Amino acid sequence: MEAQTRLVQQLPAKAAVEVDPIVLQIVEGTLNSIEAEIEYAIERTARSPMIREAHDYRVGLFDRHCRKLTGRSYSAMPNAVVRDFPLDTMRPGDVFLMNDTYLTEGSIGHLPDLCSTVPVFHEGRVVALIQAFGHHDDIGGRVPGSMPGTATSVFEEGLAVPPIKLYSEGVRNDAVFTIIKRNTRVPEMLAADLDSEVQACVMGARRMAELFERFGTETVEACFQAILDKCATIFRHELLPKIADGEYAWEDYVEHDGVSAPRLHKLALKMTKRGDKITLDFTGTDPQSPGPINWPADYAGGAFLIKWIAPILRNLADTPERAAEIHVNEGVCEVFDVVFPPKGTLITPEWPAATNARSFVLLRCLGLLAGVVAQAVDGRMPADQETIRYTGFFGTDADGNPFLSREVIGGGSGGRYYADGNDAIHIVPDSRNQPAEFTETRFPLLVEKLALRADSGGAGKRRGGLGYEKHYRALVDCRTIVTADRVRLGCYGVNGGKAGEPFCVTVDTEGTPRALGGLVDGEPVLAGQVVRVCTTGGGGWGDPLDREPELVRQDMVHGKVSEQAARDDYGVVLRRAGSDVDAAATNALRDKKRAARTQPLPMIDRGPGYNRLRNGE
Repeated sequence: MEAQTRLVQQLPAKAAVEVDPIVLQIVEGTLNSIEAEIEYAIERTARSPMIREAHDYRVGLFDRHCRKLTGRSYSAMPNAVVRDFPLDTMRPGDVFLMNDTYLTEGSIGHLPDLCSTVPVFHEGRVVALIQAFGHHDDIGGRVPGSMPGTATSVFEEGLAVPPIKLYSEGVRNDAVFTIIKRNTRVPEMLAADLDSEVQACVMGARRMAELFERFGTETVEACFQAILDKCATIFRHELLPKIADGEYAWEDYVEHDGVSAPRLHKLALKMTKRGDKITLDFTGTDPQSPGPINWPADYAGGAFLIKWIAPILRNLADTPERAAEIHVNEGVCEVFDVVFPPKGTLITPEWPAATNARSFVLLRCLGLLAGVVAQAVDGRMPADQETIRYTGFFGTDADGNPFLSREVIGGGSGGRYYADGNDAIHIVPDSRNQPAEFTETRFPLLVEKLALRADSGGAGKRRGGLGYEKHYRALVDCRTIVTADRVRLGCYGVNGGKAGEPFCVTVDTEGTPRALGGLVDGEPVLAGQVVRVCTTGGGGWGDPLDREPELVRQDMVHGKVSEQAARDDYGVVLRRAGSDVDAAATNALRDKKRAARTQPLPMIDRGPGYNRLRNGE
């Protein structure tokens, strides 16, 4: 496949217009309000469980130079649309659609993420761009859900849509719409979701146009520049000084690709910090996989990659409250340079390599930066987390109708120097576990258990957050689908903390659980059988023997830590179940455990699965 021409943005000089601070605050607040209003409109009008219930969708607001203005969450990018449809060719009422992993400048990771783009006009020209993308339940391909775990090319994953014009001056291209509907197993639901996203973006474009009408192009664009500059300034003067100048290297791994035997697929990172600039060099990353774990991140100068992983540095802020105030927009790209390895690696795959499970590499890049920075700041970074995995069921219900249930289930976040990790979180803001009542009314399934997974969080002075434990009983013969990482490698612990428990999913077979892997295309499940999904716990932070005994006791009372784990991991002994801590016995046990250590605790603990994989077990 011929290389695509990169979009060369003609960026403006720094704003020469003096920005009134009150106007700036109004503009910034309005942008955040527009983003929230679009997202709320999609939530209220979409039909698919993945979008309406699980909230696996995102909105982005951009200036006419394709620079992201809002920083509440990650989003796609309009670069590819502008590359193929220059701004001066766009007309009011135009709407663009895309999902092609390789033709969207790195902003779309897998085909279920259909993305709509609407230009904003003022005085006859494009002044901004509005986008929304959602993870749609099915866009065709070999497996329901369009995420075949054993895919070896993009042609197995579904319908790929390069940037196209779906609406021309307000008139929909019904031929294109018909083709898209014909290539999905859930045509009515997909059509409704696309309508929802498009109309929400159209509404957002009206709101953005009103902002330009109120203050004028010159003033609003000067505010845009000030918003971007503020982000860059915060990183340069508030966060980066916490990292000593120097070079730091680390690597992390994906453990399976659905095609090859389980092994360590390496992602390498060398970080060079000099003054107010960081260079991230991914040279040394393993070749692209034959399976679907590849992620083409090397487009548009790595802009999407930067905006995805840079927010982890907010953990260097002086207080958690200050970290929550820092929004990451396109301004952060001024602080980072990225060096990619040549084409043909896990993060620079060549078309038509499969990509549907790219979340494995995407999340590993987040953990890579956290791990390498941890070495530079004496462990003052959170431990690892793995908070995206897809599960689901498909088949025919009792009335003979086909069904497809898809769900993203979260996990525990990593412990931090100041607090335990959060239990059962989702990486996408405001996303959530699918309610049991919704599942049971829409699909032939019973949710028999939804709880925190005890002992899943890595032990530490600050414990890793707990993952989910969710049990589904099938009411009809059907099949289950799974896309999950960290099946063997737990989320790593930091600064003496232990790794969390890995992901696992089992199917009851005559009372004996049958363990499935992390990439399952359609495992048979008989009526009456139970599928048990246990998601990852976050890594722990700090020496577990330094955790306050009373906190361990409270975890035991709340069912988060078992009595055995309290003794084995934390050295805590209770007088009797649920009662007070036996201080003398606890001190003696902790002294014994410390004396038995033969070497210092590691900065990074990968858990026992790492050595087994490294040894080929």
